[in-house]
Amino acid sequence: MKTSKNLISRLLFAVISLFALIGGNTNKSFAQTPKRATIAVLHVDVQGLYETPEQGGNMLRLELEKLEIMEVIDKYDVFYLLKQNGIEVKGCYGKQCLIEAGKAVKAEKMLMGSVEKYGNSIMVTLRLFDVAKASMEKSLVREYLYLPEQVQLMLRLAVRELFNMKNEDFIVQQLTKKNTQETFLNNPAFDQVKRLRSDGPRMGVTVFTGNIANRLQESTATGGFDALPVMFQFGYQFEKQYLNEGKFQGLFEFIPMVTGIDQSLFIPSFSILHGIRNNKNGWEFAFGPTFQAISQAEGYFENGIWKLKNEFTNPEQVTMMRLDNRGKRQLRTGFVIACGKTFRSGRMNIPLNAYFVPRKDGMQFGLSFGFNAKNER
Repeated sequence: MKTSKNLISRLLFAVISLFALIGGNTNKSFAQTPKRATIAVLHVDVQGLYETPEQGGNMLRLELEKLEIMEVIDKYDVFYLLKQNGIEVKGCYGKQCLIEAGKAVKAEKMLMGSVEKYGNSIMVTLRLFDVAKASMEKSLVREYLYLPEQVQLMLRLAVRELFNMKNEDFIVQQLTKKNTQETFLNNPAFDQVKRLRSDGPRMGVTVFTGNIANRLQESTATGGFDALPVMFQFGYQFEKQYLNEGKFQGLFEFIPMVTGIDQSLFIPSFSILHGIRNNKNGWEFAFGPTFQAISQAEGYFENGIWKLKNEFTNPEQVTMMRLDNRGKRQLRTGFVIACGKTFRSGRMNIPLNAYFVPRKDGMQFGLSFGFNAKNER
């Protein structure tokens, strides 16, 4: 019995010692947690934009707080202490003033920023000062596209870069490169009332296959068109974007076209496509109905010979509609499936697209290209 009590006592002592050791290490780790440096932000020098210096300072302070790498002194405490020490916040952008302000608010670091419009660009400058050493620790100057609605995002990118934090390449390119695809970042005016339109001419070539190709090549004496199954097309594209978020945009395309002018034919068509486009690389996919006005006639085959309805010899003969230059111009429907890529050259878009229209009597393939410039309407 005594042996059992001794064993239990030893076990309890071991458990208590273990918890004490863990607690001691935990306290030690907490004690070794480095204290974050204190930093203060005053106003941002804003030139040529609608934000005020105070608003700019608030945005910069907010983005700095998000990083959670320094202890950002509350702006109300900063302004109160500066007022008590007779330091004017307005216009305090220089090194000497910032160092004095830092000492007054007992900050170890001071972050100064400026945002200025230069032509078609916005210049963002950040300077980090060490108060104790009365010197500039590091600085950053970056040029962005003139997108005044994205000033806060520009400050976010600049602050992250100043403190060696990686930014997403796609977002940086959207705000710095002129030849990137349009997105909600570099086209922020996109909304439900004011929509973006991208219109422009389209031209290309189309190829018919199967029975359609054979019929087009037949002699006009038998109702054919005496034409090659390869024809030139030209028209115009009207584009409506109704969604523009992230890397993708949704759009409707309305495309009136004329085919066959090069072979003395006039075949008008109208297509309504619904598609999606990748803003990052310009690839797109679309589909929708197409309506084509072309001469057709009702008739039948007798011993392999095509005859029109008015040539009936058998009243019970089953008839059909077929392409025929002797008939009336009628509406012929189809369904278009298309894909393509839009290239950029400055403000100009150069779309290159391929499409096909499946039908029972033959396929229709085509390639088209065009050009347009982005406009807001």
